[in-house]
Amino acid sequence: MAFLKKGIMPYDVPENKRLRLIVNTDAANEADDQFAIAHALLTPRFDNVGLIAAHFGTRSETSMQESYDEIINVLKLMEMEEDYQVYKGAEKAVVAGEKPQLTEGAKLIIDEAMREDTTTPLFVIFLGPITDLAVAYLLEPRIENRLTAVWIGGGAYPHGGEEFNLANDIEAANVVFQSRIPLWQVPRNVYKMVRVTIAELAVRVRPHGEIGRYLYDQLVEFNHLPRHHLRWPPGESWQLGDSPAVSLLLDDHAFEYDDVPAPHVEKDMTYTARDTDRTIRVYRSVDSRFTLEDMYAKLELFHQYQLQSEGKK
Repeated sequence: MAFLKKGIMPYDVPENKRLRLIVNTDAANEADDQFAIAHALLTPRFDNVGLIAAHFGTRSETSMQESYDEIINVLKLMEMEEDYQVYKGAEKAVVAGEKPQLTEGAKLIIDEAMREDTTTPLFVIFLGPITDLAVAYLLEPRIENRLTAVWIGGGAYPHGGEEFNLANDIEAANVVFQSRIPLWQVPRNVYKMVRVTIAELAVRVRPHGEIGRYLYDQLVEFNHLPRHHLRWPPGESWQLGDSPAVSLLLDDHAFEYDDVPAPHVEKDMTYTARDTDRTIRVYRSVDSRFTLEDMYAKLELFHQYQLQSEGKK
């Protein structure tokens, strides 16, 4: 476990206001997970206890390994590869009725949730499918009420519908919805509020060191890949939809969510009501200015720290 190195940010966060964080990410899926990873690693409030590589469905047979390699790449670009451990998550979706295999990622979630030697709350953010939380819960149900999960995924309420992260493991979503694990869900209509233009990223991200250049360049490169759906990405804009998983842990947007009964997800990804008292927190908006400006500021401050460190060598 490691807090951000002292001096990288020009301020500290009091011990009683910190939290433990696990980042679960399908980092090689497209181009916005990397922004959220960097943002999380540069946030002093977080004790980043580990990062878990997630699969991203049938798009690739080696998707979890690709995510693992991309997380390592981001850490190296930030010169943090010695500071944080990366764990391998499930290689595929949960199968109903089958006991899942224990993975490094599930074991990390279980171990951190069951720790008795800390008063610091545990949060796990999911930037892709919620597979690894479902696996951890199925293997160790006692983790419920010992962590809070934040998930970027699912269709808009009340009806639901097609959404990429949910599509990659519908069964896992149902496992978590039926559990008692505190869950904050950021559905598709909300995470797409974090809109940026490539011009904005060229000015606010690319100038800030090796990681800034990489974040910008890999997004532009992805924009030029041949796609089956030629209208996405639209060409000069993007949604950094994974970033709210970080900013909501800085400020939980107390008046921008509803506690709703946890639904059942059908095969077509629509929601149907269940007879249950189980509720989850569902966001109806996020503050994109707050989210993006905090990330931009931290990238700039990190670059200043790197330049100062180089000057002292």
